[in-house]
Amino acid sequence: MAKQQMLKFVTVGKEMPAKREAEQRTHDFDEIYGDYAREKAAEQAGRCSQCGVPYCQSHCPLHNNIPDWLRLTAEGRLQEAYELSQATNTFPEICGRICPQDRLCEGNCVIEQSGHGTVTIGAVEKYLTDMAWDQGWVRPIVAAAERGESVAIIGAGPGGLAAADRLRRAGVQVTVYDRYDRAGGLMTYGIPGFKLEKDVVGKRIEQLEKGGVQFVLNCNVGEDISFDAIRGKHDAVLIATGVYKSRDLGGPGAGAAGIVRAIDYLTASNRKGFGDEVADYDSGELNAEGKRVVVIGGGDTAMDCVRTAVRQGAVSVKCLYRRDRANMPGSQRETQNAEEEGVEFVWLSAPKGFAGDPVEGVMVQKMRLGAPDATGRQSPEVIEGADYVEPADLVIKALGFEPEDLPALWGVPELAVTRWGTIRADFRTHETSLPGVYAVGDIVRGASLVVWAIRDGREAADSILAYLDQPATVAAE
Repeated sequence: MAKQQMLKFVTVGKEMPAKREAEQRTHDFDEIYGDYAREKAAEQAGRCSQCGVPYCQSHCPLHNNIPDWLRLTAEGRLQEAYELSQATNTFPEICGRICPQDRLCEGNCVIEQSGHGTVTIGAVEKYLTDMAWDQGWVRPIVAAAERGESVAIIGAGPGGLAAADRLRRAGVQVTVYDRYDRAGGLMTYGIPGFKLEKDVVGKRIEQLEKGGVQFVLNCNVGEDISFDAIRGKHDAVLIATGVYKSRDLGGPGAGAAGIVRAIDYLTASNRKGFGDEVADYDSGELNAEGKRVVVIGGGDTAMDCVRTAVRQGAVSVKCLYRRDRANMPGSQRETQNAEEEGVEFVWLSAPKGFAGDPVEGVMVQKMRLGAPDATGRQSPEVIEGADYVEPADLVIKALGFEPEDLPALWGVPELAVTRWGTIRADFRTHETSLPGVYAVGDIVRGASLVVWAIRDGREAADSILAYLDQPATVAAE
């Protein structure tokens, strides 16, 4: 009987949850996808082919046991399905919403490769965890036995929070230090509500607080407290700061008013969503209302910016990217959503300068793709004589992020970094050059995905537990 619940991909087509019409959804910051009904979730989960070698699982950074919890969903065993998904993923409801499944699990689904349309893994994962919260299946964090050791986590983003969850369940005393006034990192202030509504993040933070995790917010390490002081107060330290230093643009006029960083723009928008007073937004500096907006970049942050600008009431929104659609790093699903909402993509275009102060336009160079570079991607080349000016009242730079110089900021020159400025850490244990100090997420990898940070945080927590379990003489060396 159970077997008949699966392998429906031949007769049942791929069907995502209902998506709100663009005209409706561009007037608010609510999530754009609805939820499956119970029967539809079971039907879509039943399309899984139950591969002997599940590529969806192997291409998931957390190696989630996807075929098994899809089968349990198809059989109506929803609590078991949730518990299986939760076993490998600290925040499945967040990954179900913001993971680029088209590049990870769903993009490598066997039935997708055979032309039947992928299993909607992310939507089922979101459905399962939302159901778990509604039904009370999400259990509080309760340590089997309390331990005396304490661990400091610097950074309340996904990597730090995943580690905090795992360490508290093991009974370790955990204190999380973060520079912002709310925990969550980019999940709170970087990712817009239409992709991740903030109460979804808030529930997990509340769970951690009730489970005994201490949060020290508005705390800038190196200014409000020294790194050495944190090391002195705790038995181990995990660095999970992320990368917040924006890559910049040069060229004539690059310092003009009206040219802003993506992180500042998105943070201001999210703060308004919380009801905060945001002077730079209210003044119009970080507000797209009534403006011609140009976003420069082709990653997921650029997609967040263009879709936010539409919702703020921009007159027009254009995205400049130096390669073509096939070579952009952002999610194709997000690109499609942006186009539906009225964003115009200007492919094979790069800025070489800016006109006016305040900015009035972007000087654009047209590009073509030449020979592949070291990564195998074709390198953009300038087409001479094809320059033009793209009118703009607000230019948002979404060119990615780089690490801050933590050894200098924190006064710890012995903390080793790579030539890119990221912290050098063992890829298995996540231990840095300093004994008892670990690092995870973007500050090690460079700008990456939430799901990779979660994996790193879980792994580092296990390494920290092993470190704490060593005899004191060994741990002190």
